[in-house]
Amino acid sequence: MQRKEYMATKRDYYDVLGVPKNATDEEIKKAYRKLAMKHHPDRNQGEASVSKDAEARFKEAKEAYEMLSDADKRSAYDQFGHAGVDPNMRGPGGAAGGGFAEAFGDIFGDIFGQQQQRGGARGGRQVYRGSDLSYAMEITLEEAARGKDAQIRIPSWEECEICKGVGAKPGTQAKTCTTCQGQGVVQMRQGFFSVQQTCPTCRGSGKIIPEPCTACHGQGKVKKQKTLEVRIPAGIDDGMRIRSAGNGEPGTNGGPAGDLFIEIRLKKHAIFERDGDDLHCVVPVSIARAALGGEIDVPTLDGKAAIDIPEGTQPGKQFRLRGKGIKGVRSSYPGDLYCHIAVETPVKLTEHQRKLLKELEESLKKGGAKHSPNEESWADKLRGFFSA
Repeated sequence: MQRKEYMATKRDYYDVLGVPKNATDEEIKKAYRKLAMKHHPDRNQGEASVSKDAEARFKEAKEAYEMLSDADKRSAYDQFGHAGVDPNMRGPGGAAGGGFAEAFGDIFGDIFGQQQQRGGARGGRQVYRGSDLSYAMEITLEEAARGKDAQIRIPSWEECEICKGVGAKPGTQAKTCTTCQGQGVVQMRQGFFSVQQTCPTCRGSGKIIPEPCTACHGQGKVKKQKTLEVRIPAGIDDGMRIRSAGNGEPGTNGGPAGDLFIEIRLKKHAIFERDGDDLHCVVPVSIARAALGGEIDVPTLDGKAAIDIPEGTQPGKQFRLRGKGIKGVRSSYPGDLYCHIAVETPVKLTEHQRKLLKELEESLKKGGAKHSPNEESWADKLRGFFSA
């Protein structure tokens, strides 16, 4: 059987993982985990050519994941492609030179519920980046158009005042973990490979606390609330996110904190509906005004504006006010405002008003099709339809 040869040419990282360019971190991680488990060397130990192909694809997936899971590297790759993350600029080994033990550590760490490793190790302990946090902020259309400074309350961690961050009950101290001898990691055998895994006893800290602090339960930190100043840029739209670096959950064993992502949600507006940088609104006018024409006032985000309604304006007529929309965060010019005319039929008529309308209707009928061209055209179509 002819085997499909593995291409040596470096492929697009997004194609390698099978994810779109706007994939979230969680989607990238999930795709990587699936590929890594599929091409795990222990699962492909049959035919030598198949095993070699699996190993190559495993390394390829590993490299793609390391690039796209790092915000800075992903940004450089999105801008400059593979040249932006040239392994020759990152020291020995490059992105794909971390070895199988490091790769397995990422995969098995996710399976066992550990956070993704970032930054290597400090003092023999595994260092983990903190998780990202998400915060939904609801703002008005006016606030989105003009921008605003806001304060939000988010959870944070502070050093425990009782144990001073040690985690042990005052008067006691932590002991070196006997499982990993204080290293925070243990070695696991996976077939022919040795896999480094976070110590299950001390969870990577390298220490065991026989008598935990009652205030923080051995964590050395307590959860509190903090106030954060947030700048909402002018022109932001519904669904956009603002990244606040380092305001996510704290890392483990001195690892960097995660980020806070503030997701913008626009409140429903009483008058306007936003479509990108453009605004739309429905303007009701009376039958008399639509028939006779004239100037009317319409609302904008900056106040009132006047538009001329021509004589005989029909329902659905659209008027465009240039530059009266919203200037988006990435736009050079503001969008437009579209006013859609809705001709309003009068209700709750008095007898006198009914009489006047009947007289008007009779007068219009005498004038023929010139007063109601659409109605006459519709009648012609109906006659043609039924006579066919």
